[in-house]
Amino acid sequence: MDLSSFAVVLSIFAGGVGALILVLKRINGWRYERGLGEKRLQLPPGDMGWPFIGNMFAFLRAFKTGNPDSFIGSFVKRFERIGIYKTFMFGSPTILVTVPETCRQVLMDEHNFIPGWPKATWELIGRKSFVGLSYDEHKRIRRLTAAPVNGHEALSNYIGFIEASVVSALEKWAQIGEIEFLTEIRRLTFRIITYIFLSSGGDPVMEALEKEYTLLNHGVRAMAINIPGFAYYRALKARKRLVVILQSVLNDRRKKKGAGTTSKKKDMMDELIEVEDEQGRRLTDEEIIDILVMYLNAGHESSAHITMWATVFLQKHPEFLQKAKAEQEEILRNRPATQKGLSLKETRQMEFISKVIDETLRVVNISSVVFREATEDVTINGYIIPKGWKVQVWFRNVHLDPEVYPDPKEFNPSRWDGLTPKAGAFIPFGAGSRLCPGNDLAKLEISIFLHYFLLGYELKRANPNCRVRYLPHPRPKDNCKAMVIKLPVLPAANKAE
Repeated sequence: MDLSSFAVVLSIFAGGVGALILVLKRINGWRYERGLGEKRLQLPPGDMGWPFIGNMFAFLRAFKTGNPDSFIGSFVKRFERIGIYKTFMFGSPTILVTVPETCRQVLMDEHNFIPGWPKATWELIGRKSFVGLSYDEHKRIRRLTAAPVNGHEALSNYIGFIEASVVSALEKWAQIGEIEFLTEIRRLTFRIITYIFLSSGGDPVMEALEKEYTLLNHGVRAMAINIPGFAYYRALKARKRLVVILQSVLNDRRKKKGAGTTSKKKDMMDELIEVEDEQGRRLTDEEIIDILVMYLNAGHESSAHITMWATVFLQKHPEFLQKAKAEQEEILRNRPATQKGLSLKETRQMEFISKVIDETLRVVNISSVVFREATEDVTINGYIIPKGWKVQVWFRNVHLDPEVYPDPKEFNPSRWDGLTPKAGAFIPFGAGSRLCPGNDLAKLEISIFLHYFLLGYELKRANPNCRVRYLPHPRPKDNCKAMVIKLPVLPAANKAE
């Protein structure tokens, strides 16, 4: 074959490959849009990706290569900043909403948008948990659990245990030397949440639960591939072991209640066992376990990661560190001589710490996206979201949008001075009736930790420039290896100076 003939063959082959790629890229569109009839013309612009997998590889590549914002950025670059795009992800045709107005509309519309989490999340967290409950069931369970988790009396009662746990942990870490700071904080927050929900604060049950939750969490945002070697496979195994542990605790609790030997302290498991609806129906064991799986997972992961990042950011910005520390010293100076430890009132006087927490939530985005499903055809900004399609609400894109927050990736708590974000512009805990039920408890834990850390310790990282891993949550690849160093106590005279 001469050179010219080879060039012709190569050109034909390349053209054939190109045509095949074009056909493959259109298969999802043909499959899911053809049944819409004329309505398909009202779909937002977008890219349905490859057959079966859609844009999952693009999504995973963006997050795993350390450039998560490139995923939505690719849609904005091709279709402009319209805030709504079509795609195919997690096995379903999906609409992405990415600006405050569209995000708020989806989150606040409980009638037209129900939870639409991927299969992995449903199966691992539990179909009877908040991620799977109908509006009425969600409202009932939330009403039941609100006071024991976020109520004023409950939060006041939890302060003593949280304080003691934080003080003990900081003392211990300072003596050990180099630690994985994130790993240790996760253990701390898990100890706190298991105490609140199961009256357990350091026994073998807690240690067993923590081990399984680590595996579970890595599978919650993964593709539901139940094959050895994949995160979802390992997470399913972990969930089964978690259910066995929690069922054992539940059986023991019921046995004690039957014998009249219950503890005076009533925890969340007690509340769930005793609650009855209007017809006198009590929750089943499956319902109780799924609710506990959800609360125990959400109740320590977000608190731990935000605590770590807030500490890291403050150490990196001395001007904010000093301002935060001065606020805590002021609280000590104003404390009555007879008072021992923090009060709930004092934690609510930490105005700058509150800004530090909000700014950390905004920059870090522990939950980058939440999932909904349209129950009817819904029109947003002139585009249709078809009934049955999934909807992804992109918190991360909202919080890091330069049109909403100038220099969005810069940690700057002072940006919150006098700032009231417009509706939908700050949604780290979601919005509407499905707002995260443990947000006040999480902020309380973080505030107490920062109070004691700022007054007596500093963090010296082993790898300050360590790269960040973004799945399942943003964290340093080395889990923030560092030394917690106890600061010398200054004499009273020097303090006054």
